[in-house]
Amino acid sequence: MHLILTGATGLVGSACLHQMLTNNLVTTVSILSRRPVPMAEGHPKVKTILHTDFNQYPTEVLNQLKGATGCVWALGVSVNDVSKEFYEEIVVSYPLAAAKAFASLSESFNFVYVSGEGATTTPGRFTPFFGRVKGRIEAQLQALSTEPAYASLKVYSLRPAGVDPKFHEEIHGWIPKLKPAGKAVGYPIVFTILRTVNPGFISPTRELGKVLVDLAMNDGKPLSGAGVLADGRTISNLGMRRLAGL
Repeated sequence: MHLILTGATGLVGSACLHQMLTNNLVTTVSILSRRPVPMAEGHPKVKTILHTDFNQYPTEVLNQLKGATGCVWALGVSVNDVSKEFYEEIVVSYPLAAAKAFASLSESFNFVYVSGEGATTTPGRFTPFFGRVKGRIEAQLQALSTEPAYASLKVYSLRPAGVDPKFHEEIHGWIPKLKPAGKAVGYPIVFTILRTVNPGFISPTRELGKVLVDLAMNDGKPLSGAGVLADGRTISNLGMRRLAGL
């Protein structure tokens, strides 16, 4: 099985990459990245394609991806780190362009979008900016999959909450370091408390990565059960934890 991964140097992307590397059913991993991915260097089933414009997928890139049957789109950025305009380009324009391009790679293609808890397709007066934008791309991806030109596309959006790598030792040497601002507001302490008093808000990276990769590998049919929304195509953090057996 041939899978595509973006955001491989980030926290969620590193978790997915670890799952792809250790899953014997995944025979080829194509990473699209602006820079080399140290965690993947030298691995026999990985090919890293250096790609700088995520709004464009020229023929030479698509030829390398041909035959892939799924993608985990983990490329993202904090709303606090960029302008609103650039945030919308990264969160909306990039995955939409990719989904359109990847639909041509195989007869059935699973596009798994890493959204976030707080995203909503029915925003209200007090919905934060990131929730509006993430909800908008969730809806646009689902709408795209109903168009005849993209009939091969099967979309899932997964909304992790507090992404926690504490017990995922295999990726500790590869993930981004916590920024000083994060340390200053006490993120490590907050996560320690949440693991005890509100574990349902936690998204442990080992289990999160496995669920995301499993979605990229499955039959593309809608899901059901607690924590599954949008006609079986959107999975909340509650749904992710249930699928992971937590």
